[in-house]
Amino acid sequence: MNFSGKTAIVTGGGRDIGRACVMRLAQAGANVVINYHSSSAGADSAVEEIVAAGGKAVAVQGDMTNPEDVSALVSKALETFGSIDTLIHVTGGLVARKTTAESTLEHWNTVMSLNLTSLYMMVQACLPHMGEGSSIVTFASQAGRDGGGPGATAYAASKGAVMTYTRGLAKELGPKIRVNSLCPGMIDTDFHNTFTKDEVRTHVASITPLKREGTPEDVANLAVYLASDEAAFITGTNVDINGGLLFS
Repeated sequence: MNFSGKTAIVTGGGRDIGRACVMRLAQAGANVVINYHSSSAGADSAVEEIVAAGGKAVAVQGDMTNPEDVSALVSKALETFGSIDTLIHVTGGLVARKTTAESTLEHWNTVMSLNLTSLYMMVQACLPHMGEGSSIVTFASQAGRDGGGPGATAYAASKGAVMTYTRGLAKELGPKIRVNSLCPGMIDTDFHNTFTKDEVRTHVASITPLKREGTPEDVANLAVYLASDEAAFITGTNVDINGGLLFS
């Protein structure tokens, strides 16, 4: 995969899957704009590693649910590198496990804003600056396929919407821009460190054909492939990456 001369924005790029995407893009020669919300250490160290290896990267703090921060991120990318060729939007999260009976409208809106509206705003802000052959990679989830685990209905609904939005964008933006999504299963990240019990993770790994959790690097390899010219005839897909746990 060759991203030489191309600029990629990765939202949520300061840790876990987002940071792995940043490093894989840089390895492929991209200029990388790293958005982070609170993971400044991960974002700053990524910039240091990329620059030390002869690459180009910049880190930009911002809340992708805030329109002003979205605009500032896109402006910084253009000011620094002059173009936007790829958007990999990793920003998202569960927020909290709440059943529908336990949840509030505020919780619902927070989850939808974080997972879906942030994507809409980033896509809308980037589009005027993306040329022929550009690409967008979104992040859905296995939860968007199967409804998620306990207390994850809002999260699952938001990720299902990301899947549908991806399909719609692919039709709307083709042939100029390709749009694809990933549906990760059990990946070894802070998401599961926070929201999933150890015994559940062990059980899920044991019933997965590959007998392990995925790694951020596993997911990044697929995300960057979908963003690359090697995937030139792939658009509108929601690709499962779960070690064989769920077939769709």
